[in-house]
Amino acid sequence: MEPRILKKYRSEVIPHMMEAFNYKNVMMVPRLSKIVVNTSIREATQNVKLLQTAAKELTLITGQHSVITKARKSVSNFKLREGMPIGAKVTLRRNMMWEFFDRTTTVSIPQIRDFRGLSPTGFDGRGNYTMGITEQIIFPEISYDSIQKINGMNITYVTTAKNDEEALGLLIALGMPFQSHN
Repeated sequence: MEPRILKKYRSEVIPHMMEAFNYKNVMMVPRLSKIVVNTSIREATQNVKLLQTAAKELTLITGQHSVITKARKSVSNFKLREGMPIGAKVTLRRNMMWEFFDRTTTVSIPQIRDFRGLSPTGFDGRGNYTMGITEQIIFPEISYDSIQKINGMNITYVTTAKNDEEALGLLIALGMPFQSHN
């Protein structure tokens, strides 16, 4: 079954974007290519069990198995050695990506305390948007009683847009709740 937000993209967003940005071809319209959800645990150097529970929570949130990431280089101030497990990540594509996007924009993001919209400054200049979440408990898949430690995470929306303006237009058309530009 086709995800609801993918149907919206094909029926509403593509015609809107073609009109707004004067695209001559449907293939010129930017689209989501993947969503990367990433978390890192500072205390993982001393307690590996915290990292394993964070990876399980990430798997619950995304519906896809998470991968443990290792440190690329040693940092003596953080007691970190190269190759030590330090975080977890999940890369979502196709239907899983669309379903996760739908759940985050309609269910999870509105549960953020004192939410006034996402900041439009999280773009990287190449059409990708990264947002940070401070608590994993905004996701309904996580039981508040079962968590050991409150973790944050970064969610990166990778698009095929050429610049930030096109990517912002795409994400707004898909239903991302950005702050107004007042």
